[in-house]
Amino acid sequence: MAQNKNGAFYDDIISFASDKLNTEPDFPWIKYPDYAVLRHKDNKKWFALIFDVSKDKLGLEGSDKVRLLNLKCDPIMYGSIISVDGILPAYHMKKGSWISLLLDGTVDRELVYSLIETSYDLTRLKIKRKNIKNDK
Repeated sequence: MAQNKNGAFYDDIISFASDKLNTEPDFPWIKYPDYAVLRHKDNKKWFALIFDVSKDKLGLEGSDKVRLLNLKCDPIMYGSIISVDGILPAYHMKKGSWISLLLDGTVDRELVYSLIETSYDLTRLKIKRKNIKNDK
């Protein structure tokens, strides 16, 4: 993946979401025009957020900003996934349900894509089934 001014993988993540998940980024904040939200077309729920935050707010050394990707995470895999280098408890989202990935090249591309798909699946519209009584 190519590195660019938006951080490693930014353009590749946007392309992946467009090609694989048929979604385009939304840029809802005037104050932060390059912060991207990826959301479902049908229910408008977010499944990914790309933004910048200072390292010290993440418990990392330094105060320079890093680009993050926040994703919904299966609570069952939360404990093990945050042990992977470059994956942290989510910044500014519910811990245990969301994770933050450093977009500096630390996290393997295929893992990033897999986690995006997991987040997409966890946030998509659920169709409720009605109990149907069998007439006997």
